[in-house]
Amino acid sequence: MADDTIRHPGAPVDLAPRDALGLMASVPIGRVVFNLDALPAILPVHFRFDRGALTFRTAADQRVHAALHDCVCAFEADSYDPHAHTGWTVTVTGRVLRVDEPTECTRLARLLPRTWDTGRPHRIFRLDPEVVAGRLLGPAGAPISA
Repeated sequence: MADDTIRHPGAPVDLAPRDALGLMASVPIGRVVFNLDALPAILPVHFRFDRGALTFRTAADQRVHAALHDCVCAFEADSYDPHAHTGWTVTVTGRVLRVDEPTECTRLARLLPRTWDTGRPHRIFRLDPEVVAGRLLGPAGAPISA
């Protein structure tokens, strides 16, 4: 069946999951979205991909650490050029687990950037991407390339 959808020339373009994850891996900071005390919470963090999983650490308080462990959450990263009006946005959804094994924590601590708040204990978390959604953004009427 033919796709008869009429698209605006500047409409966002959906990305294949592999391309979306590649763009996400190109930036150092993203936002983890989760529930805290039954309300949505967003926490900016440095992150890296490691062995197919999105890995990050946070020096947030114990309530945040407890809320993040063993939950389904979203993680978003993006890039935007305000002069060219182009960019991209990627969101992954999956289960987050706290990394507790000492050897793995040490390995990941070397891989991950330091947290902003070094005065509090940090925890390392791993998110296995289950759903990946990415979009290229461009100005109306301009061609968009990956």
